Amino acid sequence: MARKDVFGSVMGPATSVADNRDVSGYAVRGASRSIMQSFEELSKSSVVDLDPALVDTSFVSDRMDDDDEAFQELLAAIRQRGQDSPVLVRPHPEIPGRFQTVFGHRRVRVARQLDRPVRAVVKKMDDEDHVIAQGQENAARANLSFIERTLFADRILNRGHSPETVKSALALDDTTFSKMRSVTGHIPEQIILAVGAAKSIGRDRWWQLAKLMEHPGTAGRAAECVTSADFGHLGSEARFARLFDFLSAPVKRPRASSKAQEKAWAPQDKSVRAKITDTGKVFTLALKSRDASPFGAFIADKLDELFEAFRESEVANKTGD
Repeated sequence: MARKDVFGSVMGPATSVADNRDVSGYAVRGASRSIMQSFEELSKSSVVDLDPALVDTSFVSDRMDDDDEAFQELLAAIRQRGQDSPVLVRPHPEIPGRFQTVFGHRRVRVARQLDRPVRAVVKKMDDEDHVIAQGQENAARANLSFIERTLFADRILNRGHSPETVKSALALDDTTFSKMRSVTGHIPEQIILAVGAAKSIGRDRWWQLAKLMEHPGTAGRAAECVTSADFGHLGSEARFARLFDFLSAPVKRPRASSKAQEKAWAPQDKSVRAKITDTGKVFTLALKSRDASPFGAFIADKLDELFEAFRESEVANKTGD
């Protein structure tokens, strides 16, 4: 009995490998359908053994952090019972004799580390089918975080693929796609990478952070936060929380300090010395020497008269008289 199609439209005619085993036989279903349904349904005749040293990574990365604990579990499982599910590769588009991983990067790494061949299905496909297959497989299996999927989408777009390709690859609705674009549009990639995968941080929290980043000067403050001494020692979710709280806090702006203007005055006989300090809000006249006290008393007695003269001078200046 024929086995069910599991690769959809990305599965064009198979590419022969060194032993000429047949890796064909998959019908076209349409790129918008789910590409991945069950690896266990792959025909054994479609799976070949490849030297993992000949298999390169995908041309677009979809992971930010590699979960070492999960990798070690996969390594132990494959060491014990072998590789249950094949990876999908395509002939390298630029280097003859090599292959490029579409999905199954960690299984390729395990095979390389165990010095074993990697079980693979080899299919010739273009870049668009590649990213659709990679995105749909990860959506079904890898449980990538929102921000990992967002960066993956951004990298696909930056390589010239259409929004329709991105939405098909990641099974996105218009609202999620729009918020992804807002996130990468306002948060620099180096800030996102510093935070990390943040597995438990969802779409709305990242979108709220993007809204904070819209304010002028916030990018510099964010860079200051993520480069602080202890930031990198925190877990990814804690790093997100630290950055979010830092940018949410009111900015403490230093008060503008007006430099005090100072000058000195003394009569010709030096019988009194005056030190005048003007900060713009406080005007101080300090008198010293033997006549300081009587001269100060004289000024104090004349304050009403002096103030009236000051007011008359202000009025005259305003009217031009």
